[in-house]
Amino acid sequence: MLWREEKTVKIDRLIAIMNYLLRHGKTSAQKLSEEFEVSVRTIVRDMETLGQAGIPIQSTCGADGGYSIMDTYVVDRKMVSREDYDHIITALYALLSAYADKDVEQTVDKLMPLYAHADAPSVLVDFSVANEDREVNAAIRILESAIRQQRAVAFRYTNNENAVKQMEVEPVRLEFKWYNWYLVAFHPGHQDYCMFKLIRMEEIAVLDRGYSVDHGERDIVLQDNRTGITVTLRGKAVIRAKCREYLNGEVTREYQNGDFEFRFCAPEREVYWYGVLLSFGNNVTVLEPQSVIDRILATCDEVREHYEKDGGK
Repeated sequence: MLWREEKTVKIDRLIAIMNYLLRHGKTSAQKLSEEFEVSVRTIVRDMETLGQAGIPIQSTCGADGGYSIMDTYVVDRKMVSREDYDHIITALYALLSAYADKDVEQTVDKLMPLYAHADAPSVLVDFSVANEDREVNAAIRILESAIRQQRAVAFRYTNNENAVKQMEVEPVRLEFKWYNWYLVAFHPGHQDYCMFKLIRMEEIAVLDRGYSVDHGERDIVLQDNRTGITVTLRGKAVIRAKCREYLNGEVTREYQNGDFEFRFCAPEREVYWYGVLLSFGNNVTVLEPQSVIDRILATCDEVREHYEKDGGK
């Protein structure tokens, strides 16, 4: 029985190695051994096994050497299970709900004949909220084209302080998060990556200038906590469900009277979560940080002053 388990583990590792090489291209034996937590000798034997199985493995020597799979190799569709197709179709339909693109529709058309059963996917993800603004949709198409062509773009941008600046950046990818579309781009002047909210971008133009660096070879990670904030609050039972629904956090403490403590993280300068807090009124008390408490008190004073001015007229 043990040899069967070992054989299953090896087969799973061989498939994983093959998929890794298809995604990442030429990779050294040392890197593969670290990735799959086996010895370099085991990796060498695995490469021989893949070659004997008909996988066109290429091996190169030298400082930049490693293993790769010929570009012409195509994975047999039998290696993709029914559950795999479920996941792929679900992801594609989610993408279509967020961004109506003919290329994605054509991809779905290509995959459907391989989708061997008529049952609907067990999970449906609807991101149609991301597809509600025509101007943003137009910006997505322009930026996606620029990314594919590896061209820089120029646009006018209004930041959180309402300052308007003319920007020239190298677009890398589009992201939908925090209920908004964002552009991740490289700023040549700052030699760093940054994010721009599409709804604040105007007069987008694709420039003749190409990329100054190869972004595909860089590990581009933008930490949300650069401008993020962690908020802890105490709420009454009546808003418990709404906190979980709108603030995407967790209950950290519960009281006998039904009150609860709740913690969530969010971009500090975004207004969505702040507006939600204000809508809860006296059903919620922010415990920390003090900056949010001060912000709420200042907002309340400004609103009261506004309505009391000139007798509320």
